[in-house]
Amino acid sequence: MPQENIAVIVLAAGMGTRMKSSLPKVMHRLADRPMINHLLDTVQALAPERVVTVIGPGMERVAAAVAPHPTVVQVDRLGTGHAVAQARAALANFTGTVLIVYGDTPLLGAASLSAMLDLRRSGTVPPAVVVLGFRPRDPGHYGRLLVGPAGLEAIVEYKDATPEQRTVDLCNSGVMAVEGTRLFGWIDRLSNDNAKGEYYLTDIVGLARADGLPCGFVEGDEEELLGVNSRVELAAAEAIAQTRLRHAAMEGGATLTDPASVHFAWDTRLGQDVVIGPNVVFGPGVSVGDRVEIRAFCHLEGARVAADCVIGPFARLRPGARIDEKAHIGNFVEIKNAAVEPGAKVNHLTYVGDARIGAGANIGAGTITCNYDGFDKSFTDIGAGAFIGSNSSLVAPVKIGDGAVVGAGSVITREVAAGALAVARGTQVEMSGWADRFRTRKAADKQKE
Repeated sequence: MPQENIAVIVLAAGMGTRMKSSLPKVMHRLADRPMINHLLDTVQALAPERVVTVIGPGMERVAAAVAPHPTVVQVDRLGTGHAVAQARAALANFTGTVLIVYGDTPLLGAASLSAMLDLRRSGTVPPAVVVLGFRPRDPGHYGRLLVGPAGLEAIVEYKDATPEQRTVDLCNSGVMAVEGTRLFGWIDRLSNDNAKGEYYLTDIVGLARADGLPCGFVEGDEEELLGVNSRVELAAAEAIAQTRLRHAAMEGGATLTDPASVHFAWDTRLGQDVVIGPNVVFGPGVSVGDRVEIRAFCHLEGARVAADCVIGPFARLRPGARIDEKAHIGNFVEIKNAAVEPGAKVNHLTYVGDARIGAGANIGAGTITCNYDGFDKSFTDIGAGAFIGSNSSLVAPVKIGDGAVVGAGSVITREVAAGALAVARGTQVEMSGWADRFRTRKAADKQKE
């Protein structure tokens, strides 16, 4: 049959009381990104015609996170069926397949959703409802899928299940693909006559079967269907996400010498033949070119590293850092909102902020660009091939010309011309014999005590 249009309802109205947080549950971060945005990326891969998110009152942060997709508010939390009902107006006149997913399942894969859609489109009489099931190691209190010769017959919630039904190991994930022209008619027929006194979305399977329509299911993986309802479950989801990201990095041509200690953000981009040492952390917005070595204990966020660079160990690249080809950033160096041009070296104990370091320049240990005066940030421009001696302070705004040399220990407050030497420090004074006299006097004082 021809491919149908798809609409998606994302259920995200839960407060997540087990999180013990003022932050809505779906806004807690996984791989440095709100959970719900992971899910939205997954459903976007299916090219849906419409996406609407059901949120609770006061969840403006969730609405902002899912924009430009619209949101609707579920004021009274009366169950999953009632939550879906809030999306009726947003899906007015929609006639395709409606996918219903949950904002707290960030690991859900597009392959499982595609399999559901394929089943929804299959057969002479396609299933009116397709449910994503799974077989967890511990079925616990999950709802059970009851399957018969004609396919899926019903979903029974654990609290309403008989002892025999509780022995079934095929469980309900909550994810559904439903015929859009019938969905809200079934929603209107739901009853809350059950153990929880709620309107169960799962009851639409029984309603569809009562209408003589077939229902089906596909099986997903327990890992991808992990629902995050607590900090413990969030940590478990983070571990899974990091394992996936590490695997993808290595499959893409990067070497991780100690994979378990490397933390990636969801959008980290690595070139080929990158080598990453132990205990490296990538925050959001990092791209790394080919043949880069990132040594142990580095932290990168909002930074771009071009090919053939060496970073670290113990280096920090903050947002706006741009490290060009073959540059070296060494131990205990911090770069913020600054460009380090090709072949430049900043190898030791240095802070470079709001600056340009020209190609081939060498920045000595202990150098600081003094970019902040308590009110404003100012720029430091260091020319190509310049040499900045150790323990120098460059008070912005200031320019160091191409090939200039700044003597060690200098405090530079004015422009240094290209090719010049600038030394700005106190005059050295030597007092002959002073040290010997000092020690003699101190020793005599000790004997008097």
